[in-house]
Order: sequence, then C-alpha cells, then structure tokens
Amino acid sequence: MHLIIPKDYDPKLSVKETQKAIRYIRETFQDEFGQQLNLSRLSAPMFVEKKTGLNDNLNGVETPVSFTMADMGGDDQIEIVHSLAKWKRVALKRYGFDLHEGLYTNMNAIRKDEDLDNYHSAYVDQWDWEKVISKEERTVETLKATVKQIFKVIKHMEHEVWYKFPEAVHHLPDEIHFITTQELEDMYPDMTPRERENAICKKLGCVFLMQIGWKLDSGERHDGRAPDYDDWKLNGDILFWYEPLDQAIEVSSMGIRVDAESMKKQLKDVDAEDRLSLPYHKMILDADVPYTIGGGIGQSRLCMLLLGKAHVGEVQAALWPQAMIDQCAENNIHLL
Repeated sequence: MHLIIPKDYDPKLSVKETQKAIRYIRETFQDEFGQQLNLSRLSAPMFVEKKTGLNDNLNGVETPVSFTMADMGGDDQIEIVHSLAKWKRVALKRYGFDLHEGLYTNMNAIRKDEDLDNYHSAYVDQWDWEKVISKEERTVETLKATVKQIFKVIKHMEHEVWYKFPEAVHHLPDEIHFITTQELEDMYPDMTPRERENAICKKLGCVFLMQIGWKLDSGERHDGRAPDYDDWKLNGDILFWYEPLDQAIEVSSMGIRVDAESMKKQLKDVDAEDRLSLPYHKMILDADVPYTIGGGIGQSRLCMLLLGKAHVGEVQAALWPQAMIDQCAENNIHLL
C-alpha cells in the first residue's frame, strides 16, 4: 500500500455534489467521445471463457478472478475480464462494423493483484473502445491523429465541468506532446521509468508516451504490455502532470492492434508462442478480424483528473485497507 496525502487538501465538493459531478462527466464524455471518433455504444461481457484467449493478459503475471459454471459443463474456467482489448476486435467483425466505424463500451473489471494507491484500485471502470482502420492506416500518423482527437474531447470536458462546477475543476494544459520511450530514456538515463514519466509530464504538462513493450537500449522495458493486442511500435499512454499529487497520472492506454507479423514477433519475445493455437490468435494469423485501433479511457481516472481529487476512491466505490481508509479520513479525503 502506498498513499500520498496532499498538504491541506480541500475536496471542494461534498460527497453528494461529487456524485452529481461524476454522473455529469461520465454521461457527457461518452456522448462527445463517441461522436468525435464515430463510435457506437455496445454492451460487453464481464467474463469470458479462458480457452478462447480473449482475456487481457496485462503484464503476463496478474491472475484473473475465475470460476466455473454448472450449465457450461462445470470444467472450463470462466475469467472475470482484466479488460476487453481482444473481445472488442472480434466484436467489430461479429457485428459487421465497416471501415472507420467503431464501438465503445462501459467496461467493468477486477484486477485483484493491483497495488493499491491513490490511482489504483482492484475495481477498474473504463470506456473501452475499438475502431476499424485499413492495413495502410497502421501508421504513427494514424495513432497521433487519434490521440489528438481524444485529447480534444478531454480538454473540452474541462470547460464543460468548469461551467457546471467552477469551484472544483482542475485546469489542464492546452496541448499534448509526443515522445517515445527510447527518447525518454535518452533524456533521463539515470531515472527509473516512473521517474522519467514524472519528469517529462512536469516539463510539458501532457504527453503521449509511445512505443511501450520492447526492450530499450538499456536492456530494460519501460513497462510491460501484453504481446497479443497492441503493436508495441504503434501504442502508448496519455499522461497528464497532476499537481494535486505532484506526479503524472495515466488516463488512457491505447494503440494500433497487432497484425499477424507483429503478434508473432512479440509472442516470441516473451516466450508465449503457445498462444498461437488459441482461437483469437488464429483469427489474427488468418486475417479473419479487421485491422483496428483501440484502447481504454479510465472513467474514475478522468473524474479524478477533472475534479482535482486526491484519491480514486473519492470517485468510485471499492475496497481499501483499513489503514488507508483511516489515514484518508484524517486528511479530509472521503473514500466512497
């Protein structure tokens, strides 16, 4: 457990007022986001069959919550999703989405191995989204253009929240900058990856940190990424400098998805080529699913960012260690 307590923290809004603001942000953002990226809302599963290979493996070490179902035979493992990174791509094929059309969904997940702190909860709520692109559009230019669209919606939400809750809004920078993990390591070779993120975000305000997954020149990875949904050369995280906690906050992880070639390379790199026999991976090898770009935008993270909250537990109901609850209560941080 790691907890940051801002000095003289003032939550601005009461718990009831915060709930009103959360509802407003969630409802308004998803409508504007869907319109900007040409996405339709779909219902999505909270659990999938393990044998399909559809669950997100995250960094490859987290264990999903799992169970069996009597009417499904009682033997096959069912997993609570970590995210819907793979399911969405199959859904675009299944429901007949055309080029430059996409979907978004309210994704609720459980990540029981998460290290709990101001930003991280075992309960994950985000807008998962996915959009069909052409093979020729699997480029850095497509990635950057999409990131700019998302930043534009987030920035517009700041103004919307300011109009409704002027005393509470946290002001954001006017521009997003682009930098690769290797460029960042070259800039700050003696720092840890997390320290580098803090340094560049404090300097620039908001960055899209690109190319996460492959080992850097130092021989270390900036961060882990599942090898079978993002193309590690065409992905990244949207990071803001967050003054209330004096560190960076990640709002979105996204990327252009793997094709057959990049998936095979990445699976080989992490010694996970056994996954190539799974149904989902066979679909990619056979080009039986569309080329796509997609990602997730944290709902609670966005509410936290726009409202200047000190802890994600102020904008979502979850479970926290009693020591964290007590320390937060002593410092005017009201966990739901």
